[in-house]
This record gives sequence, structure tokens and C-alpha cells, in this order.
Amino acid sequence: MINARAETLTEKPAFRRRVREERCAIPADSFFEWRRDGFRKRPVRFLLHGEEPFFFAGLWDTWKARDGKGLETFTIITTEANPLVREVHDRMPVILSESNAREWLAQGSLHLLTPFKAEMMESYDVSPRLNDPLIDDPECVQRDETGEPMLPGFDKRG
Repeated sequence: MINARAETLTEKPAFRRRVREERCAIPADSFFEWRRDGFRKRPVRFLLHGEEPFFFAGLWDTWKARDGKGLETFTIITTEANPLVREVHDRMPVILSESNAREWLAQGSLHLLTPFKAEMMESYDVSPRLNDPLIDDPECVQRDETGEPMLPGFDKRG
């Protein structure tokens, strides 16, 4: 599972044990959501002021792949969106500072699984290049001043 809702972690059988024993903190510098504009979707980057790194609260697990080898995976814990993110999406990942990440790992403190303060964050539209899984370069996270949304199935590479 890609995401786990903070509000129901202790109720869901898939997560109950993981909350107690298999917590993780995933380093990040931003995350993306897509703003809907009719049939178009525009990628938006969310980050902390000053582009400070942070951690997502998560849970890890080891699975047995079809070939019999162990496969390590993780899921990101989400919570209700703060006012900044809510303009684009109703959920957001749980963002932790370094000290809160240490507490999450050591104690599994559920009180940390809340929306991050919107006033400590910023957001901006990024290039539709982000929508192409074959493109992975710094331009994907640059501010997009063109305002040109990418149409579904449209390939900007020409």
C-alpha cells in the first residue's frame, strides 16, 4: 500500500503491528500533488520555506517476492491537509522535523501524525515535464511560469 491514513492506523489489521514495531522516517525535500483544471492536471510542488529537508512518517515491511527473495517496502502515513495543501488535495503526507522523526522512530508517538503548519511551507506549479516518467532532471522541480498545463497523453518531447 502506498499510503496509510493516520486516523485509522491502529484500527487496520495491515498496520496495527507495524505501528508498534516497524516505523520508519523517509527523508524528503518536497512532495507533489496535481491541481485539477477541467480535464487537465497541473503538478504542484510543496516544500518547507528555505527548502529545508524533512522526513515523512512511514511504516516498513518485508515481503517475499515471486522469485523468493525478500522485498523491503514502505508506506507513507497521510493526514488531513493543512490549508495550503487543501487548495489542491484533501490529504497530505505526515511531515516530521528531525527531532520529531527521532521520537516517531523511538516511541511511535501518534500525536505527531498531524498536518504540518501551513505557514512553514510554500508551493508552486512545476513543469508538466514531471508528468513524464521517462524524464528525471532538475527542470522537473523548477517553477513553471508558463502556466501551460499538460493534456492527458500529451508528450512534450515532440
